[in-house]
Amino acid sequence: MAERSTAAVDVADNSGDEPLTAKADQTTSDGVALNRERETDSEEAQGSGGTEGPGKASPPELHSGHKLARRYRLEECVTRLDGFSSWRAMDEKLRRAVGVHLLPADHPRARSVLAAARSSALLGDPRFVQVLDAVEENDLVYVVHEWLPDATELTALLASGPLEVHEAYQMVSQVAGAMAAAHREGLAHLKLTPGAVLRTSTGQWRIRGLAVNAALRGIGSDTPQRTDTEAIGALLYAALTQRWPYESDAYGLSGLPKDIGLIAPDQVRAGVHRGLSELAMRALANDGATASRHESPCTTPEELVKAIGEMPRIRPPEPAFTAPPEYQRTTYQQGTYGRPTPHPGATQPLPPPPPPLQSRTGTALKWAVSALLIAALGLGSWQLADALMKHDEPEDTKKTQTTNGNEKGGTKNKPPVGKLLKVASAAEFTPIGSGISEDEVPLAVDGSSGTSWITPHYVGYPNFGNLSERKDGSGIVVDLGTVRTITKLEIDFYRAGQTVEVLAAPDGSVTPSSLSGYSQRITGLSKAGNNLTEALTKPVKSRFVLVHISSLPPEPGSSSSYRGGISEIRVFGS
Repeated sequence: MAERSTAAVDVADNSGDEPLTAKADQTTSDGVALNRERETDSEEAQGSGGTEGPGKASPPELHSGHKLARRYRLEECVTRLDGFSSWRAMDEKLRRAVGVHLLPADHPRARSVLAAARSSALLGDPRFVQVLDAVEENDLVYVVHEWLPDATELTALLASGPLEVHEAYQMVSQVAGAMAAAHREGLAHLKLTPGAVLRTSTGQWRIRGLAVNAALRGIGSDTPQRTDTEAIGALLYAALTQRWPYESDAYGLSGLPKDIGLIAPDQVRAGVHRGLSELAMRALANDGATASRHESPCTTPEELVKAIGEMPRIRPPEPAFTAPPEYQRTTYQQGTYGRPTPHPGATQPLPPPPPPLQSRTGTALKWAVSALLIAALGLGSWQLADALMKHDEPEDTKKTQTTNGNEKGGTKNKPPVGKLLKVASAAEFTPIGSGISEDEVPLAVDGSSGTSWITPHYVGYPNFGNLSERKDGSGIVVDLGTVRTITKLEIDFYRAGQTVEVLAAPDGSVTPSSLSGYSQRITGLSKAGNNLTEALTKPVKSRFVLVHISSLPPEPGSSSSYRGGISEIRVFGS
């Protein structure tokens, strides 16, 4: 299965110390909002178009559409800074989006960038955005890495306010654990900013630019563990307060007031979790502040992980429960329908009794009732006698004679359900562009309805954000290994309200690359509930079955955010 794509490339300042104020830019190939730090040096600010000053290597003169290694097609330049450029590109071999850093082979930092990229690739920790390739070719050095279209930078998350307590706890736990593992292998980040930390649509936190971001900018440190630990402390501080823990503004966040020094997060904003506030101060290694709380500073990611483990675990908030409206009893009384119910205890006059039936009408009614009773008794006696007679018949005469459905009066046999077929593999249906949640596809065929392949959030339009890359929707293609006879389908969905159809390919040799390749229709296009069961009256022969989603339901409590997914696909046949 192809590896997942990645988010926009993080860029930071030239100095390696305090970051410059970032310019908010947004949107990835799948419409997920991201803030990218775009920084310029003094010449770029004067409109030089990214050329460097004397003594610096010029950035490669490349443009959208240029191909590297006859494989990576450059699509959008997201950064041009200090002699290198960063791009969103398309891996045409694997049909997925990737990120690419480019710099001339004679750039003074080219060798260190290659070494950092190769060391990062060897780590192979999924908590980091993975380096996929590091190449020197045709006077160019380029580093290819993942692109995560369903991920959101911490910068963008903080634009709307501080993180919820459990989210901040998860962020610092996962980031500290990842950096502790990296330092055990001798790798440091040194540019761990809010733009380098991403939250995926499944709630996992990932770090991009390990070793590479610092190498691109020529940043080093005599105390790399302390540098990265303080950076984690700054991230936690920002997550709790929506403020940057220094006097200067950075990453879209306001700095602290001047001349007051570093104060604890719970003194900046009311309601901040006391334990996380202390943890941020310990990571920032401010001896004066931590001494006042009788806590020793954390100077390595490993010490920070240990401090987090000693804290009481912060659990996620309980889901909000809305009580159903109180049952309103409605009283229907003769002569009072539509009137307000009288006050309890009020004496109400009894309605007058109905007038007596006329004598002739009463007599006729009595005779009618009597006739009906006699008829019912006669019918019951006849049915009882018939049952007793059948009881004495031999067993062979009781068997139902089944005839061909084409014969007059015959009963057509129901199609056999068949056995549960084994799924050889499953993949996302992505005829245009890259996948959206490729690593979660196995969850839709793992035999458990408790796990799901889930789409990212799409804003504004239920048809996958009305994006051109998703004009044919999405879904999952199930490969049965060989052509099989399909008699029944059972599908469980992540959420009700998705517009779905099930199609099959007529040819079993290769997976169709377009929607038109699935020409056998199993179900019509309609809104589905939480599950779909379809027993086929006419079995279908196919190897590839597509559960195609063309429209997503709104998120609960939202009218502009849409999301869907598939929990389990079961195919029956022979």
